Amino acid sequence: MGVVEAAREAAREQVLVAMMLGIPRLLGDPAWRAAEPDEGRGLGVLLAPGFGFGDRSLHLTATWLRKRGYVPIGARIGLNVGCTTELVDRLERRLAAHVEATGGKVVLFGQSRGGGLCRLLAVRRPELVRGLVMLASPVLDQLGAHPSVVRVARKLARLSAAGIPGLLDQDCFAGTCYETNSTAMARPLEVPAIAVFSRNDPIAPWELCADPCADCVEVASSHTGMSLDPEVYRLLAPRLAAWARISEPAPRAG
Repeated sequence: MGVVEAAREAAREQVLVAMMLGIPRLLGDPAWRAAEPDEGRGLGVLLAPGFGFGDRSLHLTATWLRKRGYVPIGARIGLNVGCTTELVDRLERRLAAHVEATGGKVVLFGQSRGGGLCRLLAVRRPELVRGLVMLASPVLDQLGAHPSVVRVARKLARLSAAGIPGLLDQDCFAGTCYETNSTAMARPLEVPAIAVFSRNDPIAPWELCADPCADCVEVASSHTGMSLDPEVYRLLAPRLAAWARISEPAPRAG
């Protein structure tokens, strides 16, 4: 369990640093303060955190969305260290429930690995998806993150093989799970999408985040701090508002 605890501590440390540097800047910026409460028109948003992080890492993103009339919910997948296929299955059920609750298609919004999971879900269930937002998500190569991150993921897979449940397993790296999701990740998107990347990102190489099926936008953020960057919210605001103005209802999720 040492590796799991180390991953948790590393995630907490990164969040703490990002919060100390990013939150005051974000909360003092007009991108945060200026809010039109009817802008979102009740559009549902499903938020998926990055590798090693939980829903609380996107708490401010949810708050920003809620202030503008969107209906955000968390992924409820824990620290996002599980098998890719199992996590997408869980997200699919969460998506279907949110479509039922809001009465329309839902925006998928993911950071880092969460963006990759959301892309897989958008390919699987495009009829339920209004749009896709990916922040610092290396979707062009599932194993293309910084080597230190990949090493942690492989150690988690070894722990899974030792009998610890709820973690990535070897099949996610070189088995049916990997092959199935690699094929799905390469499929073109049928929904509008935006991919945000940064050349200052030491975790996810920007070239792997530039999804050719998405509107690709560069910012100057760090990897962990991207969801706290006012520039990100300024560029997302008009795109999300445009998606909210599309009133076509979703088919029944079942």
